[in-house]
This record gives sequence, C-alpha cells and structure tokens, in this order.
Amino acid sequence: MSAIVTRNDCQSPASGSATASAGRTFGPNHRWKVLGIGVAANAGFSATFSGVPATAVVMRQGYHLGNAELGLALGLLGLGVALSELPWGVLTDRWGDRRVLLTGLGATAAWLFIMAMLVVPTKTAVPGITLLSASLLVAGLLGGSVNGSSGRAIMGWFGEGERGFAMSIRQTAVPLGGGLGAMVLPSLALGFGFVAVFGLLAALSALSAFFAWRWLHEPPTRDDIRAAAASGPGPLRNIEVWRISTAIGLLCFPQVAVLTFASVFLHDFAGMGTWVTSASLAAVQTGAMAMRVWSGRFTDRNGNRRAFLRLCSALSALAFLMLWLLVIAAAAQPALMMLLPVMVVVAGICVSAWHGVAYTELATLAGAGHVGTALSLANTLVFVGFCLVPIAIPWLLLLFAWPGVWLAAAICAAIAWPIFLRTA
Repeated sequence: MSAIVTRNDCQSPASGSATASAGRTFGPNHRWKVLGIGVAANAGFSATFSGVPATAVVMRQGYHLGNAELGLALGLLGLGVALSELPWGVLTDRWGDRRVLLTGLGATAAWLFIMAMLVVPTKTAVPGITLLSASLLVAGLLGGSVNGSSGRAIMGWFGEGERGFAMSIRQTAVPLGGGLGAMVLPSLALGFGFVAVFGLLAALSALSAFFAWRWLHEPPTRDDIRAAAASGPGPLRNIEVWRISTAIGLLCFPQVAVLTFASVFLHDFAGMGTWVTSASLAAVQTGAMAMRVWSGRFTDRNGNRRAFLRLCSALSALAFLMLWLLVIAAAAQPALMMLLPVMVVVAGICVSAWHGVAYTELATLAGAGHVGTALSLANTLVFVGFCLVPIAIPWLLLLFAWPGVWLAAAICAAIAWPIFLRTA
C-alpha cells in the first residue's frame, strides 16, 4: 500500500507557523477553509441529486409523468454522474483540485440556470420526458466533478490522524444538502414552480464556485504527491481499491431507494402528506450527518474502519428487513402505517452513516497521487445505483409491490457485508 504524502509529512497542520506553496503563504488553519469548500461544493450538488428526487410527487404531476417515466428522468441524473465521475477524477489527478472544481461548479451553475429558464412547466407548455431527462443527464455529467476534486484537496491538506474526521465532515455535506433540498424544494416547487427549484440550485453551485476561487489552492507538498504517484500502482490496477469501491456501490443501492422513492412510498402506500414525507427525508439526512461526523472521529481514534463498515452493512440489512416486515404487516393492520415514516428514517440513517469512513479507507489504499481517481471510481459505482435504482423500482413495484422494493434493498446491504471481511 503506498503511503499518502501530504503537507502533514513535512509540517503538522496544527503548528503555529504558516506554509508557502507556489508563492502563496497559508496560515496553519487554512486546511479548515479547504474543508469548508469541500462541504459547500458537495452540499450544493447534493441538493440537486438528492433534492430533485424529493420533489418526485410534484414533478410527476407538473411534468405529467407516470412512475416509469419519473424513474427514467431521475435515473438519468444519476447516470450522468456515473459516466463523468471517473474522467473527472483522472483529470483531477492531472490538472489539480482547483481547476477541476472551478470548471465543474461553474458549468453546473450555468446549466441549472438554463434549465430554470427553458425546462420548466408553464401554463402554456410542459417539457416532454425526453427534454427533461436529457437536461438532468447533463446536470449529472457536470456535477460529477465535485467528489474526486474536493476529496483529493481534503486528503492533501489533512494528516493521517485527522483524515477520517475531515472526510466524514465533507460527507456530511451530502445529507446536509439533501436534507435542505428535501425540506425546501418540494414546497418551493408547489408554491413557485420548478423555475424556482432550478434557479436556487444554480445559485448554490455559483456560490460554491466563488468559495473555491477564493480559497482553494494546491497544498504545499503537491510535488511530493506527484512523486508518490509516479512510484505507486494506479488504483484501476489495485484489487483492494476495486473491492472497497464495489462495496460502497452496493451499500448505496438501498440508500438511493430511500432518497428517490421514499417520498412516493410514504405518499402512495402510507397516505402521508408533503410535510411528513419531507420531514422524514430531512430526518434521514440529519441523522446521517451526525453519524458521519461521529464515525469519522471514532474510527480515527480506534483504527477500526473495516470493522465499522462491516457493522454498518449488517445493521442496514437488518433495518431494511424490518421495514419489509412492517410493510407486510401494515397492509393487514392499517394502524401500523404511522410507524412507516419512523422505520424509513431508521433504515435510511443506518445505510447512510458510513460514507466518510469508507472514502477515507479507499483513498488511503489508493495512495496520495491517485486519490481523485480512486474516489471517482467509487462514486461511479455509487451513481450507477442512482441511475439503475430509480429505473428498477417501478418494475419491482409492478412485480412485487413495496415489500419487494425493501427486501431487495436488504439483500444489497447483506451482499456488501462479506466484502469488508478481508482486512487491509
């Protein structure tokens, strides 16, 4: 396993003196600004890929879609990220964090603004499924720039004893943005239409781009990182990188099921209104944020990342099995319907608590010069889930109804568990 060489190898981030790189001088706490940029960038795009699915009920009505068409449109948003993640990651390792993040965030903001102007239902016209799906696909292609570039920046600025914590904080941006999107976007869509939804998302990406332009720079030891990259094997030839990436992708399948169709499940099956569905998804994201921060600090102190990942896999499988059983029971006893939002929240938190730990483990395995590529490989598999799951769920509903959806989610989590059994 190649070691990650960072600014911490030359100087502790907590030291009191400033450091210089490429003619620039940075204070000892500059790494926290870099972390803040990573949080802002990921939160902004998470509000798009998690917040837009939260508007599923309103989107289905406003764009005149069936469940299959809705699943296709939401799935292509994930497909766009899946197709672009790895190219963006490779480009990050060659170009650097700053160039890629500025390019991706700026282009995403511009595209979402175009969607706000041209791809929204009006009183006189409703965009077709082809235009909507293609537009969401492009949004995903551009937004795929965020993960690898921000993760590489954070791994470069933080030392080994802080990386799990820092990456977990960055990963809280995903439920943070998704939770805010779940709370705000459905009501915004109902009250002001999708022009306000896409306009707000464009503004968030533009604001993140400004922060990146202002504070994101290469860490002082980037030359050492390039030397490490030249001597180490590439992540695409590292079997352990592929194993962890595959497990990450599998664990995201049930998570995507919650993010994309939990609102439809609670509305159609449990008869819940917009407030309950939005609050449930927001609770999932809030709980996931808290668990990610705690898990990062916990595993940094105890050095038990693999054990924690195995535990999350097992608990996720158990939670979705319980949800499966509760759905079956609620069909016979309608009084149990009130428990369904609670069980969705529990299952959603269990399957969303591990991201920062897993990405830190993956980046450590890949080595310093390959962080962007490795993280993007994992996120490619993650967003394969964001593409396939929304497309598959309507067919599972047709064949097996809602119990089949949640049983399939439990099976995916269970399959991920043995992959983490092998120790690094």
